[in-house]
Amino acid sequence: MEQRALGRSGLVVSRLALGTMTWGRDTDEDEAAMQLTAFVDAGGTLVDTADVYADGESERTLGRLLADVVPRDDVLVATKAVGRTRTGAMGRGASRGHLLSALDASLERLGLDHVDLWQLHSWDEHTPLEETLAALDTAVSSGRTRYVGVSNFTGWQTAQAATWQRAWPGRAPIVSSQVEYSLLQRGIEREVVPAAEALEIGLLPWSPLGRGLLTGKYRHSTPSDSRGASAQWSPFVDGLRSKDTDRVVEAVCTAAQGLHTVPLAVALAWLRDRPGVVAPVVGARTAAQLQVSLDAEDVTLPAAIRFALDEVSAPHTSYPDRRPG
Repeated sequence: MEQRALGRSGLVVSRLALGTMTWGRDTDEDEAAMQLTAFVDAGGTLVDTADVYADGESERTLGRLLADVVPRDDVLVATKAVGRTRTGAMGRGASRGHLLSALDASLERLGLDHVDLWQLHSWDEHTPLEETLAALDTAVSSGRTRYVGVSNFTGWQTAQAATWQRAWPGRAPIVSSQVEYSLLQRGIEREVVPAAEALEIGLLPWSPLGRGLLTGKYRHSTPSDSRGASAQWSPFVDGLRSKDTDRVVEAVCTAAQGLHTVPLAVALAWLRDRPGVVAPVVGARTAAQLQVSLDAEDVTLPAAIRFALDEVSAPHTSYPDRRPG
């Protein structure tokens, strides 16, 4: 698998990341072990988790697998700290105390003394930004993480945080931004992508398959074993459904048929090679599902197909993103 530098940093990662949101909930440990083994065997290195995934079970599962299944040195571990306020004295959103406490708890669940990438899971409007970013500095200087990033930040939030870190010598630079991005969710191209490119921040897109819609499995019905059929996840999937979505999905399926591959591979290849993208984060409930994504590594889209997909999925823009006249 091709390796890419993550933003303006010395951290080099595989151009596909393994997401583990289902681990410890929909994916049991045996299935997770098969996923991790297949990913590493294919040349994958970056594994992404978070403290809130399955209430910490995702991190615990990954920690056990790094102890027993795959050597720690073969994997780059990324995790996230949620910025929402919780109960307890140190439960205040993205405060310094809460974030560092959350990082220590993540390390304990993972069974590690450090992670390779630690990310702020969300913006916290109730905590001064300089306090939040100081926690990132402490995490790096104390050796608990090697690099830091953000997730689900808007364009101006990304630019403000990254610029603040650059303005003061010795601060930990923000090297990554994890955001939803796919052929069905191109809104970040208005402000987040330009901000990331200008500040040399690498993009780690989550839900690169449009919440599953770009696999084509929802074209005619909702499979009974899919997220779209579950009470918990159906609103998430339905949030992207529309007539515009149907047109994009049909275009992806047509392209896949012409290339003798599957729609998933077309959608993933399109995103993987977008400007600023370093590694789409692909999650799967089973090892078989993950293998389809790994097989997409060999797919490259012809210019004509890429142009057609760009056109059919183009996001709506207006002033000031697009100047009048």
